[in-house]
Amino acid sequence: MPKQAQFMWDVPGLVAGVDEAGRGPLAGPVVAAAVILDDQHPIAGLADSKKLSERARERLYHQIMGQALCCSIAQASVQEIDELNILNATLLAMQRAVAGLRLKPIKVLVDGNRLPALDVVAEAIVKGDSKVAAISAASILAKVTRDRQMVEADSLYAGYGFAQHKGYGTAVHLQALHRLGPTPMHRRSFAPVREANAGQGAA
Repeated sequence: MPKQAQFMWDVPGLVAGVDEAGRGPLAGPVVAAAVILDDQHPIAGLADSKKLSERARERLYHQIMGQALCCSIAQASVQEIDELNILNATLLAMQRAVAGLRLKPIKVLVDGNRLPALDVVAEAIVKGDSKVAAISAASILAKVTRDRQMVEADSLYAGYGFAQHKGYGTAVHLQALHRLGPTPMHRRSFAPVREANAGQGAA
């Protein structure tokens, strides 16, 4: 069972946790979430979304949306990823998520080692999604949101298996990519997609 994430940064005032989902896949947007939890109504079971089952993530998603003081989910599109690169697109999605919070935090805790441009004090925390409850919550919202989008994409683009691999570069996905070519969901700046696109052009 995943270890319960603990709130480790004792800061007076509202603190937001921020995390993203979808940096590594070959297709789909990168999604970020910002969450300010209610200390008076803690949510049991928060952990790094990657260490939770899909069923647990879905259950916690609804709890977070219902019990947190406020939440915001944002994204950077495939086009923005290709134009800006994945790192800058991720930081943009995080910036949008924080900007969308209904309440203004006094501090923002971001998973990882890079910070988006923000107008509040922020701290990057490596492995924050397993250390800080608000970042764990953000990781769950981001992953569930993105996974749902990729399931929807599966119904639009048959044969790629988006509902199963969520856009990651699995063997099944790479085979479909070379056989069918890239879709509008694919990140053409990513090498496997570029190569498949070049192969389609040569065919």
